[in-house]
Amino acid sequence: LLSQNTTDVNSHRAFSALKATFPTWEAVRTAPAEKIEAAIRSGGLAAIKTGRIQQILNTLKETRGECSLEYLRQLPDDEVKAQLSAFKGVGAKTISCVLMFCLKRADFPVDTHVWKIALALGWVPKAANRDQTYEHLNRRVPDPIKHELHVLLVEYGKLQRNCVKQLRQATTALQLPQPVTVEPLLLH
Repeated sequence: LLSQNTTDVNSHRAFSALKATFPTWEAVRTAPAEKIEAAIRSGGLAAIKTGRIQQILNTLKETRGECSLEYLRQLPDDEVKAQLSAFKGVGAKTISCVLMFCLKRADFPVDTHVWKIALALGWVPKAANRDQTYEHLNRRVPDPIKHELHVLLVEYGKLQRNCVKQLRQATTALQLPQPVTVEPLLLH
């Protein structure tokens, strides 16, 4: 949640401040909202994020007896998605990031960079939104390269501001076939 609508630098800063102020998730759960907001202010939307974090922690405490998501490691991907999507403020990208980065599962998160590059290269239909792009690319990108390709596209998008001119030039220089639009699997 802390990484939503902010930069990596600011979300890392907010998380570090949160953990320095509150060493346990139980301490975050029971803390006054104002103190949490102060700790995570650098990440933006502090009041909204505080409310959602405390709501999730309270739900976990009530339903599981502890402020932990470790039980997700034992669940299949579809069940992880169902469990996480029940929390307000946890969307497809956040769930996909949890699957890939935390649970080491083969999933392909679609952030703004991945989405814009995929559209520009014709990897998805031109009318595809981020959720459709997520579904489309997760079916198309081979599991063994999902993590590396995601990281590569995000870094490229940040450095090049999602400009695909160089990617197209590299494709031409290597005499690779130009990217083609695959059939619109998900647009109804």
